[in-house]
Amino acid sequence: MRLLILSFLLTFSVFGQNQQAKTYIETLCSPSFHGRGYVNGGDSIAANFIAKSFQEIGLKPLGENYFQEFNFPVQTFPGACELKMDGESLIPGVHFLVAPNSGPSCSEFGCTKGKSYRVVTCNVQKLFQSTASFYPCPNNVILAVRSFGISADSLKVIKARLRELSAFASVMDVTRDKFTWSVSQTANAYPFIQLQDSVFERMMEGNIELHLETRFLKSHVAKNVLGYVPAKKNAKRKPFLFLTAHYDHLGRMGQATYFPGANDNASGNGMIFSIAQELVKNPLDDYNVIFIAFAGEEIGLLGSKYFVENPLVPLKKIRFVLNMDIMGSGEDGITCVNSTLFKNEFDRLLQLNESGHYLTLIKPRGPAANSDHYFFTEAGVPSFFVYTMGPNKNYHDIFDTYEALSFAKFDEIRQLMLEFIRGF
Repeated sequence: MRLLILSFLLTFSVFGQNQQAKTYIETLCSPSFHGRGYVNGGDSIAANFIAKSFQEIGLKPLGENYFQEFNFPVQTFPGACELKMDGESLIPGVHFLVAPNSGPSCSEFGCTKGKSYRVVTCNVQKLFQSTASFYPCPNNVILAVRSFGISADSLKVIKARLRELSAFASVMDVTRDKFTWSVSQTANAYPFIQLQDSVFERMMEGNIELHLETRFLKSHVAKNVLGYVPAKKNAKRKPFLFLTAHYDHLGRMGQATYFPGANDNASGNGMIFSIAQELVKNPLDDYNVIFIAFAGEEIGLLGSKYFVENPLVPLKKIRFVLNMDIMGSGEDGITCVNSTLFKNEFDRLLQLNESGHYLTLIKPRGPAANSDHYFFTEAGVPSFFVYTMGPNKNYHDIFDTYEALSFAKFDEIRQLMLEFIRGF
């Protein structure tokens, strides 16, 4: 009977903790966080929330507070983002995307109405050879290019030509691909939009009306958020383990459209938050554990790069970095980047998974500059980057919502990572 009660209490405790992590994730990708980007202060709202959460569960700051500030330029879309075709208003993120480095449709922020463009479809063969014949381009013309139905090698050339065109003309990239947005540190002078071919084919008059407002931030201040659990004894003499996840995402494309970033990467933040709760209650004997929510990952791994170049603890004292992203599924297992570099650690991860029967697959992958582990690895710090695999393919789009997360293996991954950390 006593064992039954203990088992129930443990199950209840784990359930409550996991529900708290899910609520944490849901909060991070809610509309009030504005996609954790650079419109309406979304990234700062997220940073402050994470810091407060770290404090509430008992993580200690590394310095006077939980932040490490740095700055970078970024193009933003804080105002109107409207496209009309034949009088019909199209839906941002569904029918069209604005290129992350697009310029505005009008010269001043706060323009009250859109601008009319005559759509001229470019000859792809002529464009493949050169952009010279399209220069100069009238101010009221937008050059449309169908970037599909051609070979992969030709497509690379056409994409390069599109970038060349955008230096002196308004550009429309007509595509059949899934929309995938990003963030840019540069800004064009002219509008650059992507439009789904299914919409383009319906065009009758050959004109569009575009109302696009942009604001280039020359020196945006962002904040890495850091907290740690000291080792049980002699913490000042002990080395470090790092658990990391970037919290920034793409933000807003106009005031009406935001990118929730639930899987990428509110879920990773929920994972390190959940692990932190456990380690606060039961710290490691031989390691201090530092938790970092990185800013600026989506714009070029800037937060982790800044930390590695300005470390708050000596890099030589970091035993291992475990970076987590896209933690919201797991039906098909996880991928482990850098597994070929750190074979002993990877073999131990495989053994733990086999004995615990946590995941159907841990897929090995070699080095890749695809998340915040990268600059640590380049600086000689052993690192893994772990992400889940599953049917959820919503990535850098408006459909990456909390409701789309399955959390199929969230609990199992959490337990596996705890065992892995405790094995150092």
